[in-house]
Amino acid sequence: MRPVKSAGDFVETNCTKCKALTNHTIVAMIAELIVKVECNVCHSVHKYHPPKEAKAVKAPKAARPAGEPVRRVKKDPVLEAAAEWDELQASFDPERAIPYNMTATYRVRNLVLHPTFGIGLVQKVLPQNKIEVLFKDGRKLLRCG
Repeated sequence: MRPVKSAGDFVETNCTKCKALTNHTIVAMIAELIVKVECNVCHSVHKYHPPKEAKAVKAPKAARPAGEPVRRVKKDPVLEAAAEWDELQASFDPERAIPYNMTATYRVRNLVLHPTFGIGLVQKVLPQNKIEVLFKDGRKLLRCG
């Protein structure tokens, strides 16, 4: 059982002026609660700040088993789009491609003929008059309707 502290006793705490853990004399208490202390080094009087407990040291992480990758490798969106383009290109009929026009409306799976990017496949119709189109060079966001 810890002995009850009283005014005039010594306590070790952090000094706000010295910025160090030093011995202090208890100046004021409310019931069993220490309120004010005086530093025995610099003689400054301040509120009592109980010393912070040392944090427990974390155990080191276990080593990864051999053969397990260190981290996930992010897929390159350009390479992903190119692979998807290669798969879908066989099913394209260039005769059905609609010439791209900013004021026209499009649906998913429409083929679009863009003057710069070439033939593309509409994959998403987005709000605020935009479409996402898969071209050979990758996905592009185009304005429509």
